[in-house]
Amino acid sequence: MPVRKTVFTQRMKSRNISELEQSLGHSFTRQDLLDQALTHSSHARELESLQPQSSTRTGDNEQLELLGDAVLGLVTTEELFHRFPHFREGELSKLRAHLVSEKHLIQVARQLELGHYLRLGRGEEKSGGRSKTALLVDGLEAVLGAMYVDSGLETVRRVILQHIIGPELERIAHNGKGLPLTDYKSALQEKLQAIGRPQASYILVKELGPEHSKTFTVEVRLHAPGNHGKTEFVGRAEGSTKKTAEQGAARQVLEHLASTTPDPAAEPPAKGTTRAES
Repeated sequence: MPVRKTVFTQRMKSRNISELEQSLGHSFTRQDLLDQALTHSSHARELESLQPQSSTRTGDNEQLELLGDAVLGLVTTEELFHRFPHFREGELSKLRAHLVSEKHLIQVARQLELGHYLRLGRGEEKSGGRSKTALLVDGLEAVLGAMYVDSGLETVRRVILQHIIGPELERIAHNGKGLPLTDYKSALQEKLQAIGRPQASYILVKELGPEHSKTFTVEVRLHAPGNHGKTEFVGRAEGSTKKTAEQGAARQVLEHLASTTPDPAAEPPAKGTTRAES
């Protein structure tokens, strides 16, 4: 009977881990890496105590967590660098800090139901370790580290973009508020000043719905250089407040400028070189 129970437990564990792989969209070539990523130090030390004569150390997820944290930081920074070329270094740093923060990562870990797969010692299990923020975030970073070792940067980049970066940037863009870096209106003003262009015009073009549930439509009109009455580009967005709509439309204008306006401070650097801001 004990043997049959052990086999059943192993089958359940294998099935559960395969469900996590399905959620991540990645099947591990080295299953031991995922096992290690999900093993908290409390469980590893507990296993070692059951074999006091053994000199073999049971692996836990601490090293993989360190690696995953570094990979997450790299992928996030690179993605923000390409997505928001108009942001300054301080703005990029703040947005990156949010995306890799414990406050944000815990939401991702919970969506993946990561606590269900963690291997914890008895003490952590009894104290509610499966719902502890620190354990869940560490486990998520460890899984990213394991994925990097198992399959390389492009695989883990896809997972980070799909589960950590993409949905949160969409949420921020939709709300138009919640972080200083979503102040696209101020960013647009600074951008236009920097390149010597006339300031954009904000126009409320539509207001629908009852007083308690209105929808506002705003256009941001980018004037052509010289401001001779011509409009070069129009950003248009809706929102539950005028501010939200303005932010969404300003973001569109910023993206237009980023794709069409060269940096006036310098000629494009030669391929393979970078130019620091003065």
